[in-house]
Amino acid sequence: MDSTPTARPTGPSRRRMLGAALALGAAAPLGLAHAASATPASTPASPTGTGTGPDSPGRLTLPAPTGPFPVGMVPLHLRDESRLDPNARPGKFRELMATVWYPARASAADAYPLAPWMTDGALKAFLDDAGFPLPLSLAPLTAGHQGAPVHRAGRPLPVIVYSHGAGSHRADHTIVVQELASHGFAVVTVDHTHDGFTEFPDGTVVTRDGVAPGLAPKDYAADLLFLLDRVVDLANGRNPDVDGRTLPTGLLGNLDARNMGAFGWSKGGTAVGLAMVADQRIRAGLTLDGRMESNPAITTDIDRPFMMMTARYTRATSPFIETFWGHLRGWRLDVQATGAIHSSYGDNMTLIPQAGKLLGMTEQDIQSQVGTLDPDRGVLVQQAYPRAFFDLHLRGRHCGNLLDGPSTAFPEVVYHP
Repeated sequence: MDSTPTARPTGPSRRRMLGAALALGAAAPLGLAHAASATPASTPASPTGTGTGPDSPGRLTLPAPTGPFPVGMVPLHLRDESRLDPNARPGKFRELMATVWYPARASAADAYPLAPWMTDGALKAFLDDAGFPLPLSLAPLTAGHQGAPVHRAGRPLPVIVYSHGAGSHRADHTIVVQELASHGFAVVTVDHTHDGFTEFPDGTVVTRDGVAPGLAPKDYAADLLFLLDRVVDLANGRNPDVDGRTLPTGLLGNLDARNMGAFGWSKGGTAVGLAMVADQRIRAGLTLDGRMESNPAITTDIDRPFMMMTARYTRATSPFIETFWGHLRGWRLDVQATGAIHSSYGDNMTLIPQAGKLLGMTEQDIQSQVGTLDPDRGVLVQQAYPRAFFDLHLRGRHCGNLLDGPSTAFPEVVYHP
């Protein structure tokens, strides 16, 4: 894998906030940092994941998923031979790193190590870009057991593909991803190469290019459509990994390529809308504060279920979102978490408050980065609403009345008709 030289982007960004959070955690005295150590997958954690774990002092943590299944994961190296990559060396096809998350076999999962939040190379680039060249040992572990056998339920797993925001990475919404996997979904995440932080198996690290053409939402959408084809490969028993990586037992033939959904944050949310216009295989779509702004605008009717979880970018503030909403002809829902800002959705919601509390940051400092929505409640919102949406529209399970209107369980969530 080779790529063009990269340049460090300018301006505030989500990755800089996360980098700052990791930096603050690293700066804490060891006695304080130990309070935020990694929680083993078998040990319940608080909503913000601040349990203790004697084997990994100093780590920040992610919240434990709530589902009945342990979580497995496996990375994939993919190559799209239908597209040349304008951001790479001339003549190079577009290459992507993806991860498949899935419910793992309970009797075997603990024998497999927990996966890190990001690979070392990608994390180092992430921290360097934020201006914090810090020890990699600080980053959280996930609940995903690397290579664990897949839980066999007697029927193939419904699939959800995920698209990150501009300048981010495929681990950015691990809270949501591992929650879905723990409840029986397969979730396939992807790094949009050259607009984030990714590491390939040969050690090549690719970051956001400042000198090459930028990626538009339509380019993200093209990555998602390619990802759908690779799900079809897996469902049909074919291994799409270009390096021939050994896949977990039970993965091949155990995905339901006729039952797929998609979700994304920010630019990734816009990409989900574009991908649904282009491909009927996406049966349900969810955007987390997506701007829904593209050129041309999304003005094609979508007849399948779509949910918007908004914060900064709402129908009241954006004509693009109002136009998109007007073209949703199927089931639709627009909800907004009171106190949430654009960066409230994702792993920011737990990592930044953990680090801030360790160092005595003021509540105002923390809220400037993740909003006034209580972090514990923000995590619960991210776990509950996407799961309820995909449960209903990919599995036909109406779990409670969360999607029917204002819920007493989530009084901070406003439903916009």
